[in-house]
Amino acid sequence: MIRRPVPMLLSLALAVVACGGGASSASTNAPSPSAAGGCPNAQPPALQAGETRTVTIETSKGRIVIRIEGSLSPIAAGNFVALAACGFYNGVVFHRAATLQDGTPFVIQGGDPTGTGSGGPGYAIVDEPVTATYVRGTVAMARSSAPNSQGSQFFIVLSDASGSILASYNTYAIFGTVTEGMDTADAIYAAAGGAELPTNPIAMDSVTVSNP
Repeated sequence: MIRRPVPMLLSLALAVVACGGGASSASTNAPSPSAAGGCPNAQPPALQAGETRTVTIETSKGRIVIRIEGSLSPIAAGNFVALAACGFYNGVVFHRAATLQDGTPFVIQGGDPTGTGSGGPGYAIVDEPVTATYVRGTVAMARSSAPNSQGSQFFIVLSDASGSILASYNTYAIFGTVTEGMDTADAIYAAAGGAELPTNPIAMDSVTVSNP
């Protein structure tokens, strides 16, 4: 039997924790500008405290609008905005639709350009303290159990019931909140038909950044 390559999928007792971001061995201690005007090749500049951006994700199931806040996780926020602005996420799928053991929707996860759950942007960003609470609509970075393993993968929390589980690990940097389109997030989860790794995942047709 052929198995889908998901080497960075973190399998814990509840099998609910989001997976990693395809970290490379490159240094992530210093910010780096985009290569030749394209996407970043190392950790981008942080989004400063007090700064916000609006990221809009268009999908076949509808639109998701996210408020990105530098005050939550400056490094993760700046990284997500930089990748969205350069077009990195365009065409990338939500490859994971996870469910809690009692059947409650947990998260949808995307941002891996390989669509397998094991990829990322070719670099990783440094870890930051979690400064907010995981609730329905929270947007946070996915990662493996290794330190500083966040890259481009992120997840959207689908239920408040997920909060206590995520908080028990408290390592997934929160950088934004869905302000419009949780019905779209729910539809993306439903489209998976109960499969954690759907065979026909929903793509992010376009991802754009604007000032609030």
